[in-house]
Amino acid sequence: MQKTTTELATPLRGQLDRLAGFAPVPWPVLSLYLDMRPDQHGRDEYATFVRKVFHERGRTLKGEARKSFERDGLRIRDYLEGERRVSANGLAIFACAACRDFFEVLQLDAPFEAHWLFIGAVPHLYPLARLNDQYPRYAALLLDTNAARLFVFSLGAVERERRVTHVKTRKTSVGAWSQARYQRHAENFHKHHIKEVVGVLDCVVRDEGLTRIVVAAGDEARPALMHELPQHLADKVVDILALDIRAPEHRVLAESLDALRRHDAHADAAHVEVMLDQWRRGGLAVVGPDDTLQALVRGQVEELLITALPARLRRATGMPSDAPPGPVDVDTSAPSTDLDAERHRLADELVTRAQRNGARIRFVEDAELLADVGGVGALLRFRI
Repeated sequence: MQKTTTELATPLRGQLDRLAGFAPVPWPVLSLYLDMRPDQHGRDEYATFVRKVFHERGRTLKGEARKSFERDGLRIRDYLEGERRVSANGLAIFACAACRDFFEVLQLDAPFEAHWLFIGAVPHLYPLARLNDQYPRYAALLLDTNAARLFVFSLGAVERERRVTHVKTRKTSVGAWSQARYQRHAENFHKHHIKEVVGVLDCVVRDEGLTRIVVAAGDEARPALMHELPQHLADKVVDILALDIRAPEHRVLAESLDALRRHDAHADAAHVEVMLDQWRRGGLAVVGPDDTLQALVRGQVEELLITALPARLRRATGMPSDAPPGPVDVDTSAPSTDLDAERHRLADELVTRAQRNGARIRFVEDAELLADVGGVGALLRFRI
C-alpha cells in the first residue's frame, strides 16, 4: 500500500475577517479586483483597465487624498509588473498609502468575473466574499476497487491531495475451486480497500471541517462505497459522478465544482423558502435591506441571504449611524453593469457586517428568488 499527501494554500476566512475590521479613514482606500486570465489571443487585458481608471479617478481627487491615491497607483503598477504570480487567475489589492502605507494583496487561482475598482473609506469586500462562496472548500473522492484519489479543493485550487493505492489482485490459477478461492480473495481485498478509503475520508472531512463531498466511482466500487459510508459522511455527499479515476486534476475540479453548484442552486431555493416562511409567520427571519441592516447592527443574524447581483438590491432608506462614510466610487470592465454606487455600498455594508458578526453568508445566484423582498434577507439567532 502507498499513501502520499501534499498540502497547499490557506483559507480566505482570516483575510476577510481582518479586512472587515478595518476602521474608516479620511483618505481613499482602494479595492482593486482584477481578472488575470488572458483573452482568447493570449493577451492580458488588466493593464489597460488599470491605466484608464487610475488616470480618470486621479483627476477627481485633491490634496492629501490625491497624493495617497497616486502613491497607491505607482505601487500597484510596480507590483503588477514585477511581483505578481503569473499563474494567478484572480488578484485583489487593497491599498491606502496615507494610512500607514496599507497594502495587501491576495493572489488567487479562482478568477473574478471582471475588473473592478472601488474607492471608499474602508476595503470593499463584496466581490471577495462572493468569490469565497463561489469556490468553497469541499472534498472530491475518486475511487475504484484498488485505488483512490482524495482532493480538498478551495478557491479553485487543490488545497490537499491524498492517494490510497493497493496492488491489484491477479488470478494465478484456473479450475472451479481455484476460481472460488480467487473470488473470495478479491472480494475481501476490495472490501478492505473500501474500508480503508472510508477511514481516510472520515479523517480528512473531520480534520478539515468539510461539509460537502463529491464522489466519482466505478460501477463495482460505487455500491460498496455507499454501503460502507457512515451516515454522517453519506449525508455530506452532494453528487456521484461518472468520472474515471485517472482523470486529470483540472477536469476533476471542473466537474466536481459544476456538481456542487447544481446542488447549491437547489439549496439556495430551500434556504430562501425557509427564510420567507419564518418571516411570514413572524419567526426568526427578516427581509429587505432596512430590517436586515438593523438585525445585523443588533447581532441577530445567523445567515445572510443576499443576491449575487448588487444591482437587484432595493435601496435602503438610510445607513446605520456607525456605517463608513460615503460615497463609494465604482469602475468596472463588466459589460452592461448598473453602476449604482449606492447599491454597491449597501451590498458591501451588508456583507461586511455579516462577516464581522460571524454570520454565514449565502449569495443567491438566482436573483428572482429574492426579488420580492428587495434582494436580501436573513435567518436570525434570536428575536428582540
